[in-house]
Amino acid sequence: MAFSSKHRSDVLQAMSEKQYDLLIIGGGITGSGIALDAVSRGMTVALVEMQDFAAGTSSRSTKLVHGGLRYLKQFEVKLVAEVGRERAIVYENGPHVTTPEWMLLPIYRGGTFGKWSTSVGLWLYDRLAGVKPSERRTMLDARQTLEKEPLLKRDGLIGGGYYVEYRTDDARLTIEVIKKAVELGADAVNYVKAEQFLYDERGRAIGARCRDLIGGRVYDIRAKKVVNAAGPWVDALRDKDGSKTGKRLRLTKGVHIVIDQKRFPLKQAVYFDTPDGRMVFAIPRDGKTYVGTTDTFYDDDPAHPAMTEEDRDYLLQAIHYMFPSVGVTADDVESSWAGVRPLIYEEGKNPSEISRKDEIWTSPSGLITIAGGKLTGYRKMAETVVDLVAKQLEKEERKTFRPCQTKQLPISGGDVGGSHRLPAFIAEKADEAVRYGLTKEAGARLARQYGTNVDQLFALSQQYDRSSGLTRETFIRLVYAMEEEMAAKPVDYFIRRTGALLFDIDSVRREKEAVVAFMARYLGWTGEERDVYEKELDKELRRAVLAEEGAK
Repeated sequence: MAFSSKHRSDVLQAMSEKQYDLLIIGGGITGSGIALDAVSRGMTVALVEMQDFAAGTSSRSTKLVHGGLRYLKQFEVKLVAEVGRERAIVYENGPHVTTPEWMLLPIYRGGTFGKWSTSVGLWLYDRLAGVKPSERRTMLDARQTLEKEPLLKRDGLIGGGYYVEYRTDDARLTIEVIKKAVELGADAVNYVKAEQFLYDERGRAIGARCRDLIGGRVYDIRAKKVVNAAGPWVDALRDKDGSKTGKRLRLTKGVHIVIDQKRFPLKQAVYFDTPDGRMVFAIPRDGKTYVGTTDTFYDDDPAHPAMTEEDRDYLLQAIHYMFPSVGVTADDVESSWAGVRPLIYEEGKNPSEISRKDEIWTSPSGLITIAGGKLTGYRKMAETVVDLVAKQLEKEERKTFRPCQTKQLPISGGDVGGSHRLPAFIAEKADEAVRYGLTKEAGARLARQYGTNVDQLFALSQQYDRSSGLTRETFIRLVYAMEEEMAAKPVDYFIRRTGALLFDIDSVRREKEAVVAFMARYLGWTGEERDVYEKELDKELRRAVLAEEGAK
């Protein structure tokens, strides 16, 4: 029951009958990280998310747990050191959703990066981040750089830097973090909007009145402390609290496009500067190449950012500039995603210059707000927030809590015995999959994506119903998503539980009818609900491929 979409309303009802130590508003990576940190210290924890878990910024990043090399250019040494060190922790705690990725930084005559400054910068980056010797940077000459990636522009190339970043599935990272929090006793529900705060007679925030956006009912959820971790919506919540003073958010939009590797056969992840001085990633993944990000101020609805024609053309021009032989066109863009970054406003700075540092504010009502920050630093940000909550509760309630536990706490699915054990684990599970009617390839895919939770998916194979119209692999993924990951709608499954809409959009078109029909039966939707969710999926499919859709 704890994390099944079948039982959302039951969980909400139970939440309304308790008083928690901590209520968190926002189920992105920041809120999920705070929930895990707090519950692992012994706090009672509730979390509500207005959309799906990770539906905001936390499923729309460049999908890298990286140290932010470009922040060295802005002399943000402390930020680079902190998030750089966090990369290895995130990796070891969830090696199934994070993996080392060698990155190539080509150096051109007259470009943003010189050979000497790049060498020194990468050396400093490695030292600040505590990178192990086998993954420290090497400097390449022009020939070696082209051997790594033959598609690079040759004119003016003088060499390259070769260094390690970490690739992740940002949505699945978030899901695995919140699942671990739930495993340890936290209560978390998606599609629940905090409409107003509850206060005691002294004006202290003691919870929130929350509306279930699926079921329609309203619940009061009470807690001794309330944390606002709503990402792009933190200022809207500060408004409700009457405390939006001083610093505020400035939203920026980042867009990524996806192209099949048959059209853009990139073999090496590349981080390159564009003619206007901005930095862009091109990364091969699962038979596709994705390119991003843009960085523009954004003033529209943060729930539905989308690629515009201008965004798409900017990225295509960046590809033409750095990979002139590729010749991709707008017709080659299979999919896209757009995300909004909730940055802390700095007067006179353009989007790329605004700091990614996080900040914590406490309002007169006691509402704690965390804003800014980067995906990579989520665990450390959570530790800082929960330290503050623990200090307040210990003083006011005379309670004591354990110190932070998350530095060596595997997230859900991550307990494979350390990253070095992952390849052997995947190989074992690939062989085991055959006993459950799956291919070895499917077994390896599932083990790589779900880690040690793969055994639960294998067990679901025994319930496989051929008449569902689903393949066995899709059947077990979908049932697992609904029963163990609170996937409530088709978009949850196709975007955030599997990433298929981003990296295998054709499979979504093939499977959507059977998936919608199965979810409708399984979750008992009315005909009207089914129509709404089907239209929502169709809209996301259009938004992913049509720049014009995003521009409307």
